[in-house]
Amino acid sequence: MNKTAQAGLEDATEARHIGDPRTDVATALHQLSTLVQGIYLRVSERHDLTPVQARLLCVLLDGPRGMAELAQCFGVEKAALTGLMNRAERRGLAQRSAVPGDRRALQVTLTDAGHEAAMAFHAEVSVELDRLVAPLAPDVRERFGDTMAEIIEKCRGSGGCAGHR
Repeated sequence: MNKTAQAGLEDATEARHIGDPRTDVATALHQLSTLVQGIYLRVSERHDLTPVQARLLCVLLDGPRGMAELAQCFGVEKAALTGLMNRAERRGLAQRSAVPGDRRALQVTLTDAGHEAAMAFHAEVSVELDRLVAPLAPDVRERFGDTMAEIIEKCRGSGGCAGHR
């Protein structure tokens, strides 16, 4: 585990002493986010990806995306996304192509190697995340899933990519 992930886990452990997660939703969400980010980091490292590369591949599993849409999804300027795409193309994971009917626009798609890497990463992350909630009773797990789906649906209109894998 790298120092950033370790510090995040230590912060989450420290937060347990600040407030009881059962009554402090913000603290509990922060701790859960730290756990999920740690899983994402570990799995991406095992697949020789950065977390942002892994996220790009998973977003693209849903189909081609425009560069402007991806920049909005990642909350970055197009120039920053261009750097990410340059690295993904050099590794043979994704490719840019012109959008028919719009000479200025580019869309991004996965290559076969990128699709394979995305599917492998997504499958392993899913197993790890399932392990995270496995101790919950089935009815609690279902309520938790319903609650997360409701939050995601309400936030989906905010312009992010909450709906990606």
